[in-house]
Amino acid sequence: MKVSFTILGEPQGKGRPRFTKVGSYVKTYTPDKTAAYENLVKLEYERQCRGVRFGDKDFLEMRIYAFYGIPKSTSKKKRGQMLEGIIRPSKKPDMDNVIKVIADSLNNVAYRDDTQIVDSYIRKLYSESPRVEIEIEKIGGYTQ
Repeated sequence: MKVSFTILGEPQGKGRPRFTKVGSYVKTYTPDKTAAYENLVKLEYERQCRGVRFGDKDFLEMRIYAFYGIPKSTSKKKRGQMLEGIIRPSKKPDMDNVIKVIADSLNNVAYRDDTQIVDSYIRKLYSESPRVEIEIEKIGGYTQ
């Protein structure tokens, strides 16, 4: 089984947890921007994949293609190199934060828990249309 879906817009990463003091307690919360993006990932998954859910014991592979927008001030020569993949984005968000926000968002939506993801692949590229494309596939187990 394999599903694919796309999230339009600039790729975002998982923000660091924030802390606030409430009386004598410290409360941890997710930044609003991260929470909004996690909700967008869930909604797009449910809309495009029609609620497909992998089994609780399935091993999964996740592939992520993060397409970053090209800055408007970029020369035509550099723009062409960016679109050909000669120049690649080495800017924030970091790859691990992109994986984290997407994998965490799909807990209890696409799969029971992101611990089921045993293989992953991420690629950062430039495009005229910024977006994140995600593929999730059930894979066979491995024996030693």
